[in-house]
Amino acid sequence: MSIKQSQEQVDIWIKNHGVRYFNELTNMAQLTEEVGEVARIIARRYGEQSEKESDKNKDLGEELADVMFVVLCLANQTGTDLEAAFNKKLDLKTERDHDRHHNNDKLK
Repeated sequence: MSIKQSQEQVDIWIKNHGVRYFNELTNMAQLTEEVGEVARIIARRYGEQSEKESDKNKDLGEELADVMFVVLCLANQTGTDLEAAFNKKLDLKTERDHDRHHNNDKLK
């Protein structure tokens, strides 16, 4: 599914199940909360913190999908074509960073 299709699917879901979008500030707070949940899993599963018993069954994919859902909501409600923005950013990063990363001794 493309990013554009994902934005459309989220919009359909909101209209059918969510009544309306939360306002942008509420969604920003929600995004922060969801990113925090991802950070908690990463820190405990892949970082140096020990994983609590209550966190062992947390699904990283599900938490990342929560982040994507809220990002897509924010894109929709602000009129952002996220697919176009992402493609533009990828082009910029490709041009700007190609040699930079190949010449980074820390990555070898």
